Amino acid sequence: MFVTWRAAALVAVGIVPVVALSTLGVQPWLTTAAWVVLSATLIALDVIAAPNPRALVITRDVPARTLLASPTETVLRVMNAGARRMRGRLRDAWQPTAGASPERLTLDVPPGERRDLVVPLLPRRRGRLVSDMVVVRVDGPLGLAGRQGIVPSRGEVKVLPPFTARRHLPSRLARLRELDGNTSIQVRGQGTEFDSLREYVRGDDVRSIDWRATARAGTTMLRTWRPERDRHVVIVIDTGRTSAARVGDGIRLDAAMEASLLLAVLAQRAGDHVHLVMFDRVVRARVTGVDGPALPAAMVDAMAGVDAHLIDTDWEAAHAQVRALTNRPALVVLLTAQDEVDASRAFLGSLPALTARTQVVVGSVTGEPVERPTREDAVDVYRAAARERGSAEAERVAEAIRRAGADAITDTPDMLPPRIADRYLALKAAGRL
Repeated sequence: MFVTWRAAALVAVGIVPVVALSTLGVQPWLTTAAWVVLSATLIALDVIAAPNPRALVITRDVPARTLLASPTETVLRVMNAGARRMRGRLRDAWQPTAGASPERLTLDVPPGERRDLVVPLLPRRRGRLVSDMVVVRVDGPLGLAGRQGIVPSRGEVKVLPPFTARRHLPSRLARLRELDGNTSIQVRGQGTEFDSLREYVRGDDVRSIDWRATARAGTTMLRTWRPERDRHVVIVIDTGRTSAARVGDGIRLDAAMEASLLLAVLAQRAGDHVHLVMFDRVVRARVTGVDGPALPAAMVDAMAGVDAHLIDTDWEAAHAQVRALTNRPALVVLLTAQDEVDASRAFLGSLPALTARTQVVVGSVTGEPVERPTREDAVDVYRAAARERGSAEAERVAEAIRRAGADAITDTPDMLPPRIADRYLALKAAGRL
């Protein structure tokens, strides 16, 4: 049961007869006791007379998927299977990260009828959002009290990564078309394949003249080349403890997901095969063998429920996962956070074995640069020294990555995805894939 504000008002109104009867010589405690008993009786009768909330049948209309921080709506279909009118309020029991409104919805359902109530959501966390029940309060006839009950009704929404790095995609696709579509390169090199024939123009490389085509056409014909397709791009996202660090408004894992999605869409448009593995000591998610427009959807679906785990990543096992995905030369992109010399020893020790057989790019997320404070005290000095030491260690790790034969790219969460995409395009243009 529950009581409303009217019950408190009823008890408060008892002050009037208590004061009035006390002037007539009646004992105040006797009047107070009588009024309390009367109020309690009315409240109890109101609870007994209230309809049973468990007579409600509640079903849901819930979207299967939505994007992080994207407004969405769920619909509660409330059916009154009882013989009495239901008036009151209800609250959908979503978890706090679902972003449901804290206000209770007004309920008024005649017997045998149904009402649809809209519950807006604004998800603030990836993964599965679940509501197993709806809490209903039904008022009694007097409005002093009522019955409260829980109606089981399960709803589930899968919250996907938002892919905010999509805004960088049009410019990179335009560069890809210049590289691989509309403007074929003319100089043959490693990682290029035959594209088409065209007439020779003064200044072209004479080594690309096709003499057989020239004899057939009666004019000098030139071969053009384009970057090879069907290359393999393996993206490894570190889900160990370093990926749980907060950077900006999110964590490093979220920024790594954005970078992997942008690279995957770009590589898929270029005709390459993309493999994804999220790993620390076990495989948290894997996407392989998916090509074409289905690739981004498969990746966000696999990423949605993955969180950072507070354990150290086993890099030997991670490289074994790379070898299991493809035994051909490929571009391997490792999205991790290697910014401390001591913590990076295992990673740096295993890296040369991977760079010896394939092209490797290591992407790391850093925070926004902090300006030096104008007014310094002891705390500011120590903080500035800690930042400088951290930057120096991160640069030492990046230099060690370069010496091991990999490319090291370090930037903020907003700039890391386009920089990795640019590096992919540069390797594509240079014929190194």
